[in-house]
Amino acid sequence: MPADTLAILAVLFLVVGALYASVGHAGASGYLAVMALVGVEAAVMRPTALSINVLVAAIAFIQFARAGHFSCALFWPFAVASVPAAYLGGLIQLPQHALKVAIGVVLVLTAVRMAFVAWKPSKAALQPRPPSIPVALAVGSGLGFLAGLTGTGGGIFLSPVILLMGWADPKRTAATSSLFILANSVAGLGGLASRGWTPPASLGLLAACAGVGGLTGATLGSRRATPRTLNVLLAAVLLIAGVKLILS
Repeated sequence: MPADTLAILAVLFLVVGALYASVGHAGASGYLAVMALVGVEAAVMRPTALSINVLVAAIAFIQFARAGHFSCALFWPFAVASVPAAYLGGLIQLPQHALKVAIGVVLVLTAVRMAFVAWKPSKAALQPRPPSIPVALAVGSGLGFLAGLTGTGGGIFLSPVILLMGWADPKRTAATSSLFILANSVAGLGGLASRGWTPPASLGLLAACAGVGGLTGATLGSRRATPRTLNVLLAAVLLIAGVKLILS
């Protein structure tokens, strides 16, 4: 990877890590977006996003858990079904064009979700009601497979489901999503590693920058609400990158 491209990505990864960690996410869809915008190959994007997800998700979870927002009862049904599904998704290697389209669709859907949440209050703010175990298992398995397949941790899908269904308040959703992302990212990365993937030399710098950003964002996010404008700006960036990948 050229030095100038790496420098640009390092700065952008720091910003993305901070923004996403502030709401309990690790930033995989954001890393995918900025890598798409600077022209990184699609085959490199998925393992890079998953690797950095592990670090930033761990940081985000620790911060939200320390603030008292984590519920094991809410988390475990999603995770027990999602982890093996994420591993299976990581084993699948889509053709280059199909992978670009898949990642592009993920980014567009993420943009729609962020714009929607920015303008519509969550039902969970009124009276959260956790899902039944069978429902949580079904949701977890589907989102886990999608996470491993597309190179995301799945939290970007889990959060809107939890919020829109009224299963938890935003802070508890963030804590649950961060650990969900961590588990699925490890599983998906394991699937890639079993196929012979090894981390590139540039991964260390990118992970360090994203980690610094993640620590900053998670520390602030676990103690205050995310501004509406933040979701709107992120939605615009993801929408542009997603459409770019789909059309290419």
